[in-house]
Amino acid sequence: MDRETRAFAERHFRSLPGRVLGGGGGGEPARSRVAFIQAPASFSYADFVKGFLLPNLPCVFSSAFTEGWGSRRRWVTPEGKPDFEYLLDKYGDVIVPVANCGVQEYNSNPKECMSFREYISYWKEYIQQGYSSPRGCLYLKDWHLCRESTVEDLEDVFTLPVYFSSDWLNEFWDALDVDDYRFVYAGPKGSWSPFHADIFRSYSWSVNICGRKKWLLFPPGQEEPLRDLHGSLPYDVTAPSLLDAHLYPRLQHSSPPLEVMQEAGEMVFVPSGWHHQVYNLDDTISINHNWVNGCNLFNMWHFLQQELQAVQREISEWKDSMPNWHHHCQVIMKSCSGINFEEFYHFLKIIAEKRLLALGQGPEEVFRTCTGLGLGYQQAAFDVSRLVEVLTSVITHPDFQRVDTSTFSPQPEELLGQLKDAMAAAEAL
Repeated sequence: MDRETRAFAERHFRSLPGRVLGGGGGGEPARSRVAFIQAPASFSYADFVKGFLLPNLPCVFSSAFTEGWGSRRRWVTPEGKPDFEYLLDKYGDVIVPVANCGVQEYNSNPKECMSFREYISYWKEYIQQGYSSPRGCLYLKDWHLCRESTVEDLEDVFTLPVYFSSDWLNEFWDALDVDDYRFVYAGPKGSWSPFHADIFRSYSWSVNICGRKKWLLFPPGQEEPLRDLHGSLPYDVTAPSLLDAHLYPRLQHSSPPLEVMQEAGEMVFVPSGWHHQVYNLDDTISINHNWVNGCNLFNMWHFLQQELQAVQREISEWKDSMPNWHHHCQVIMKSCSGINFEEFYHFLKIIAEKRLLALGQGPEEVFRTCTGLGLGYQQAAFDVSRLVEVLTSVITHPDFQRVDTSTFSPQPEELLGQLKDAMAAAEAL
């Protein structure tokens, strides 16, 4: 990030303090089509920040952006199909998670684990039987290939695009060395993902290594008319049951989704809070990351507040009779959402300490040491400004004030003070 882009981004957030990112929902008109980015040489990181990240709008990058990826050469046959033999030789013994697209479990699909070798055997048979099987349509989803591979192996698979290099979510989990939000999806023609928004209201990017996908995208707010009379979102936005006006009384107020046809090699950027449903039109393999940074951090914090409120409503009848009711709400929230207010503070702290160290090294040093992260001094300074806004909101939240922070180091107020001092020093340069 350069100085001009940092100033542009900070003005953007000063103009809407304490608001989640939109992107065509909430009464704002959505774009009628998704922008297509053709040439890498004429599209900079600043272009992406100003044109898509800050306005929270989707886009599609052409296959030229990924033409150097090893996976596009090695995982694919000359005919553009998955190279099963290469993949089996490379990953045959790996255990992978597989979802059954034909079975609904709440608003998702049940999963099982099997060896990659067993899944490829199923996939081949599925194709031979005319894309049909008594086992149903199985879809390999959420395979943590990055977590299970060496750095050298990954460099032979893909190169992280600079546009997505400010990735706090995976930076945090890499620091803990226990998890990540980098995935491989692979499945036959007809496999699909039900209607959803990405975890923590993260951004996501998805590259088709081979095959084609059809995306149905709904800007934030446009999912609301799709709720049924009980307030639940649909599992499948194309289901005939949505035409039942009694079951879906607000459907007449809905808008059609933005539709994207993603070809092999192309890269889709899904903004924060956009609900979507995705179909594989061919036998398809894709690489996908979820990510959070300073631009959608407030969206994540807003989402966590909503999640806690939902838990509190669910067990409100026990508030007066349950000792440590607020603590139990946090425990339940973490079991349902994967994170609670305590862990969110730890997430902010890890990122904050890295940015404070970067700013303390000075503009020239941070450019050299953080280039691999897609960072620079101006990016680190922008990150600190976003951390200050969100951490201020966290500290003053009544439910965070009920969290036992006695073992936190540094204490939240101390960390906020350090960030404010660093922000003032950066603005003075």
